[in-house]
Amino acid sequence: MDVVILVGIYGIVINLSLFIMMGVDKRRSKRGSWRIEEKKLWGIALAGGALGGWIGMSVFRHKTKHTSFKLGFPFLTLLYIAGMAYLANRFYL
Repeated sequence: MDVVILVGIYGIVINLSLFIMMGVDKRRSKRGSWRIEEKKLWGIALAGGALGGWIGMSVFRHKTKHTSFKLGFPFLTLLYIAGMAYLANRFYL
């Protein structure tokens, strides 16, 4: 299997995971039950799921008052996009 396909599949899975985690954490916060630790959310974001977290913040209106999330997820997303563009240009063009 081509590396590009594997990276694409990884990106979809990691972003979908953080998107779902944001929804689950929002639901748990409303119910007052056990929450997902912020460091776990950040760990998934750093592993490549920042876009899913950013979209999850918007869809579920969750963590929107936390400046670190409000600025960090978009910053990481742009950083990953720039990195992917650089790698694509370096190795595939």
